[in-house]
Amino acid sequence: MIITHHKGEFFKVSFGETTLAFNPISKQSKILKTVKFGADIALVSLDHPDFNGVSEVERKGKDLFVIDGPGEYEVKSVFVHGVPTQSGYESKKGGDFLINTIYAVSLEGMNILYLGALKDKEAMDFKITEDMEGVDILFVPIGDGEVLSPSEAHSLAVSLEAKVIIPMHFDGIGSSASLREFLKEAGQDDAPVVDKLTLKKRDVDTYQGKVFVVQS
Repeated sequence: MIITHHKGEFFKVSFGETTLAFNPISKQSKILKTVKFGADIALVSLDHPDFNGVSEVERKGKDLFVIDGPGEYEVKSVFVHGVPTQSGYESKKGGDFLINTIYAVSLEGMNILYLGALKDKEAMDFKITEDMEGVDILFVPIGDGEVLSPSEAHSLAVSLEAKVIIPMHFDGIGSSASLREFLKEAGQDDAPVVDKLTLKKRDVDTYQGKVFVVQS
């Protein structure tokens, strides 16, 4: 499995001939630049330009399966379970907050938990992990207000007993200060910083709460 980060919460996860795009950035984003590539599956946590740029990961001649809300899905031997939580992002019409979908994804013998733009750790629905044999890779947002604080993000990661932890949101939307605070909370100020993370199941199984910072 190869993981690359394209700012914000936009991740490309590739394994074999299958490519997943998590929260691709839209051309309408006011603060982030998008990256175009062809994906087989796009997972969108909430309908906001910083997280929903599905058209940017479409490729002519290749079918794209879009998952943009709660439910259970099976595509190309990838199993996805999405559950709703409230985000810290208001709708364009104002007043109501957008729904954020947390995704549990099983592929290549590994279990991914992608928290999207989760705002409140107390809103985390731990039932989503009941069918998972542990969380192998956790994508957790850290920021200042609209998503989990660094201390909340670390506390939740510990509760989930994730083997590998990949922080997100700080790069482009949040701040590098929130990343530093998160790493301090985790006691991993020297966490590896990579532009591409390659993971194999046998290696992941040797980790417990190992943080990798993936930056493009």
